[in-house]
Amino acid sequence: MSAGRSSALVWFRRDLRDLDHAALYAALSAHDAVHCAFVFDREILDPLPRRDRRVEFVRESVRELKESLEARDGGLHVLRGRAREEIPRLARKLGVDAVYANRDYEPLALERDRAVERALYEAGVAFRTRKDQVIFELDELRTGAGAPYSVFTPYKNAWLKKLEPFHVEPYPVEKHAQRLARSRGPMPSLAELGFERSDLATLPVPTGMSGGRKLFADFKRRIAGYAERRDFPALKGPSHLSVHLRFGTVSIRELARYAWRHAGAGAATWLSELVWRDFYFMVLAARPDVVERCFRREYDALRFDESEAGWRAWRAGDTGYPLVDAAMRQLNQTGYMHNRLRMVTASFLVKDLGIDWRRGERYFAEKLNDYDLAANNGGWQWAASTGCDAQPYFRIFNPVAQSERFDPEGRFIRKYVPELARVPASAIHAPWEMDPDQQAAARCRIGRDYPAPILRHDEARRRTLERYAAARPR
Repeated sequence: MSAGRSSALVWFRRDLRDLDHAALYAALSAHDAVHCAFVFDREILDPLPRRDRRVEFVRESVRELKESLEARDGGLHVLRGRAREEIPRLARKLGVDAVYANRDYEPLALERDRAVERALYEAGVAFRTRKDQVIFELDELRTGAGAPYSVFTPYKNAWLKKLEPFHVEPYPVEKHAQRLARSRGPMPSLAELGFERSDLATLPVPTGMSGGRKLFADFKRRIAGYAERRDFPALKGPSHLSVHLRFGTVSIRELARYAWRHAGAGAATWLSELVWRDFYFMVLAARPDVVERCFRREYDALRFDESEAGWRAWRAGDTGYPLVDAAMRQLNQTGYMHNRLRMVTASFLVKDLGIDWRRGERYFAEKLNDYDLAANNGGWQWAASTGCDAQPYFRIFNPVAQSERFDPEGRFIRKYVPELARVPASAIHAPWEMDPDQQAAARCRIGRDYPAPILRHDEARRRTLERYAAARPR
């Protein structure tokens, strides 16, 4: 590098795109040459099963990012190892002045970044981070008393009041793309990463920036009906962009800008969901202890059951409650679960079976393609009534009523619980109420072809009320 010229390294993490990218734009704006890197981090990958859809999604998205950067006459260094070691090593090798990254808010990621920052400091290299995952960070929105928000509606009102066009405008990476440093390194295969191919290609989960664009274009055509359709799992209501938001193959600014600028109940409802996402990131940043503890500390005193039979039945989708079982089987088969059903299944685990919400949260973390710690933890604590803005403990989802309301014809249930395929809609929500002749006609003997209910909801509800009452301060 000649005298007077500066260079930087951009470290891609959960932001796998080369457009509207805060850290990349900041580096390109400030330096003469900008290198790019991604690390397949062993600290993240080693604990995962060898056939994990998320690894395949990331690998395909990194491949597309690499090709896109090369088309701009740049490139991507694709590394394998421990990121806390590989990034400082690469920075020293390239002789850069600074490393740029977009901020992460998860406790383990923050600890990793502090280690990288220390190693870079010792090498005389600056570490600069930018906001990219959210519209507003913790310190940008606080209550009048200066505290983080703990209730969603006031947070949402403050979020909308603060929002200005500047907050959702894209970062024009292409303006300085000529400063990208050229590199043409290899792209590791799944096998070289130590993983096997999953069934991702058979699922409607397109990868990379192109996949995000495809899904967003499709959702734009449907967004007007989002408010009416989003709670019905048999309908195509959601955006299905959550996995792309998780890995940053789409920009939150682009999505929020579109929702904010379009009139109608569908766009407004979807924008509210994007605000919920910011809210849960804010909660995690303010209270990292929620990863293991209840946000509402009084509920750390809850005494949960240790029903291994109930735990096995819930995981397998064999509880005898059709909507719960269909949802769990969808998760196990596809890595996806409809948002309404995430609430239903979480409520059933915690408030019917009486099992600790943390066990359910960890199971979803293993299975969900779009697993995101902030949202997953926030959703589970909401359902368990232990979190901020939680469902009050005395409001307990009735799995039959939820089924009747949100899958009235049983279309979703029949798709994932084929044992009930011939059960009429009038009986599919509580098939155990069919008499023997009806069961024979439906070719579904309860207790043989499909399990009888593992418990009675009214009795489980009573036990839950007693459990929560005992934990509440007197």
